[in-house]
Amino acid sequence: MRIGSFDTAEKILVVAEIGNNHEGHADAAEALVRQAAACGADAVKFQVFRASHFVSRRDEARFARLSSFELPYDTFASLASLARSLGLLFIATPLDLPSARFLAGQVDAMKIASGDNDFFPLLEEAARSAKPVIVSSGLSDLTQITRSARYIEAQWSRFGVPETARQLAVLHCVSSYPAPPEEVHLSALGTLASALNCTIGYSDHTLGIDACVAAAAAGARIIEKHFTLDTHYSDFRDHQLSADPENLRALVAAVARVAQLLGRPEKTLQPSEAAHAQAIRRSIVAAANLPAGHRIGSDDLMWIRPADGLRPGDEELLIGHALKHAVAVGEPIRLADIE
Repeated sequence: MRIGSFDTAEKILVVAEIGNNHEGHADAAEALVRQAAACGADAVKFQVFRASHFVSRRDEARFARLSSFELPYDTFASLASLARSLGLLFIATPLDLPSARFLAGQVDAMKIASGDNDFFPLLEEAARSAKPVIVSSGLSDLTQITRSARYIEAQWSRFGVPETARQLAVLHCVSSYPAPPEEVHLSALGTLASALNCTIGYSDHTLGIDACVAAAAAGARIIEKHFTLDTHYSDFRDHQLSADPENLRALVAAVARVAQLLGRPEKTLQPSEAAHAQAIRRSIVAAANLPAGHRIGSDDLMWIRPADGLRPGDEELLIGHALKHAVAVGEPIRLADIE
């Protein structure tokens, strides 16, 4: 998946999910972006919404809290510029249609939250933007998330989005806060990869960073982890399951080590192996002192290191042939030695 100049086939994308951990304070949002860059993240992500388009006023406490977390669109435009100046991708999750339309001109990629992966009008807006789309799969089974992915692809066709711009990722996710380790099931990454023709990643809601590192090892090409300046910043639940700067640095370093170990998918002789390959491979040698004219049988052969003669598997080239001259025990029998 290509997001701007970033290619997830070449590097695992680590996203610092700031979400609403700024709690409506622009200076905190800016500090979070700067800290994410300092910790080595590749991208930051925010949630962008207007509470009146997102939450029922009847839910008074939630409406009041989320209203207090709102930031003006102009602030997000400034945060996008700041992120890019620091070498970060700017990703955002719209939670209403007006916010999606605004973000189309701001983001490097559009993120769909788990709670909205069946909100088809929002999926339509994300597809219309022609920006890369990342969909979290929480609250869904394979049938639902496949339907969502196919719907986005259909909208791309409907809107005439160029093939090169049709970039989709689906993130395995368990939408509980925090997610119990026994319910994370990172093996589902392989299931998603087999079922969907797109990039697969992981959006984490567990405590700590172990699940993110394991997901990278299991094939996730995008790792999204909530990020906060302080896990005790307030009683807002997201802080407690977020990585603080120390943990984000550790996550970035661990994912880089995993990526190095994963390497490329081809199976080839590696340079470090080649230097001693001959010493630890075997060749076919005489199992006893064999006189000239002796017709070689299978009992006349053994296989020892190093590999300086015929290789195991070439025995039929020798068996049944007579020797031109004597061959001592342990000496290689070569094609030049037989009639």
